Amino acid sequence: MTIGVPKEIKIGETRVSMTPSLCRRCVSLGAKVLIQKAAGLTAGFTDDEYRAAGATLVGDAAKVWRAADLILKVKEPLPAEYDLLQEEQTVFTYLHLAAGPELAKILLKKKILGIAYETVEGADGSFPLLKPMSQIAGRLSIQIGAYFLQSQHGGSGVLLGGIPGTMPGHVVVVGAGNSGAHAVQMAVGMGARVTVLDLDTRKLEALDSEYRGRVVTLMSNPANIENEIADADLLIGAVLIPAAKAPTVVTKKMVSRMRPGSVIVDIAIDQGGCIESIRPTSHKHPVYEQHGVIHYAVPNMPALVGRTSTIGLTQATEPYVALLVQKGVKRALAEHQGLARGVNTEAGKIVYPAVAKALGYS
Repeated sequence: MTIGVPKEIKIGETRVSMTPSLCRRCVSLGAKVLIQKAAGLTAGFTDDEYRAAGATLVGDAAKVWRAADLILKVKEPLPAEYDLLQEEQTVFTYLHLAAGPELAKILLKKKILGIAYETVEGADGSFPLLKPMSQIAGRLSIQIGAYFLQSQHGGSGVLLGGIPGTMPGHVVVVGAGNSGAHAVQMAVGMGARVTVLDLDTRKLEALDSEYRGRVVTLMSNPANIENEIADADLLIGAVLIPAAKAPTVVTKKMVSRMRPGSVIVDIAIDQGGCIESIRPTSHKHPVYEQHGVIHYAVPNMPALVGRTSTIGLTQATEPYVALLVQKGVKRALAEHQGLARGVNTEAGKIVYPAVAKALGYS
């Protein structure tokens, strides 16, 4: 098997899909690894380290794509890469097809076997390849929110932790999954007042127990969301339905009632976002203002900490990549149900129900 690792081209992307350690593992299992030159530099990994691990360095991305049986990426193929996709190639990456209908059409046209990190399942029904990036995004969302709350960055000038004699900032987290729970952890650590809303009472009970009443937990319904948002300095959107388009849980009307200079960070933007007024931004232009509220919605937020994110992601993907190398793609998918759940497109069809439903396919 030949594995191709092209350099990521999304704006501000610093992650790479293979570390020298993972490269060494794949080579030891008999794979040939082609890595585009400088693919790992922004994550702190040099070309010399990859050479020492047994990789072949290639200067041209097109050569990587043409020669590879398996393309290993971090982010979904972008329009500039569509022509590089080879017929019936296997692509293993975050795909987020529910929010990418044009990419879906290309994958179907070229009969790409698209294995999405975000739908690979663990034995317990969890999503092990989504988890590390969700954790990072959740923690970063509070740091980012605190930054844009500063007066010099257009915010209301609220310090989340406050000082004695002043009220701490109010952080409202909608969604108590991996990203939401880690946002709560960071917000509590910074001394903010924290409210978290979710439909799952078990998640709310776990957070209430962990923080011993330090966090206000509420059932997620329109009335509770509207009331809490009106008092929020920082709103974190963290609602995720795996592979499906994120539901809109915060309306424009709710946003319009927020205080001027308050901040929204929508972690769910990869799946379309859960806030009606949101649209994707980039690391180059991360925010915009609407209704006097600062909106942040960068789809590749974990790229802000490229080295940590790369190590966290590749530690999670390594067992699956090794399985694909050892057994070959077809056998690995046949024998590993959790990996097979990662398949979103195959032989010109969408085979993951939630993605098909979101895009209007059978």
